[in-house]
Amino acid sequence: MRLPFMQVDAFTSTPLQGNPCAVIFEADGLAEEQMLAVAREMNLSETAFVLASEQADVRARYFTPAAEIPLAGHPTIATLYALVETGRLPVADGATTVRLELEAGVIPVEVQVEKGRARQVIMSQLRPQFLASYAPAEVLPAFGLEPEAARADLPLQTVSTGTPQLMVPLREQEALRRAQIDPPAYRALKEKADFFSVHLFCMQGFTPAGATSARHLGLPPEPPEDPFTGSATGNMGAYLWRYGLLREPIFVAEQGHWMHRPGQATVEVVGPRHDISTVRVGGEAVAVLDGELRL
Repeated sequence: MRLPFMQVDAFTSTPLQGNPCAVIFEADGLAEEQMLAVAREMNLSETAFVLASEQADVRARYFTPAAEIPLAGHPTIATLYALVETGRLPVADGATTVRLELEAGVIPVEVQVEKGRARQVIMSQLRPQFLASYAPAEVLPAFGLEPEAARADLPLQTVSTGTPQLMVPLREQEALRRAQIDPPAYRALKEKADFFSVHLFCMQGFTPAGATSARHLGLPPEPPEDPFTGSATGNMGAYLWRYGLLREPIFVAEQGHWMHRPGQATVEVVGPRHDISTVRVGGEAVAVLDGELRL
């Protein structure tokens, strides 16, 4: 079996920055265990598999090297960009809304096209759910940080717009830089937790354009750090709006700069603070590799 694929850097317009994602086309013949094996082979934060859909314009499944993830941001940006770039999803210039079927459900994705090229891809994530809260003393030691590094005026809370992730607001960017996983402590935390992963952030950008900076750390077989986490950025946007950290519901989120893979997303929270309907997370993308997968 030979399957075409494209590797796309998402949340950037500069090759070799942002978050890389392998997009495997024509993947309907692959079993789930094959998809997971391919994701391990690619060894990226996520690999996307494009499938036919009976209820939407296109279907995709996303796998980390460890497991399937029901909704993710940078694979969505990468997948829609790759479909337009290769002509597999013919769209006219202007803004077109594509219905994308994911394991978490069907979501609308807006693709802004100029002269036949996708210039911006904006996903609308699911209605946010605000789930369990945790004490700083439960969480911060798993990242080598003292509990006082967390903001005392905010909860450490799991939020899900499709994938549950724990929001950890830090007081200063210096603590964000110091964070590193303590593997035994992190595994013990996850065993009793309701989240898929943890998003550490503070209210300061890496550049003047950014309102937030963030890090998303993991353990093998996943990469040690994700350059840009679109799903968690959506969860973070809902969290910031609900708890009054934003004056306006639109901001720029930044991630990956200390990894030398800077990425940016424009985030728009839709709805009043206690009745958010969706979070729109958008960014640019650029193709860096075309190839053929041989199985």
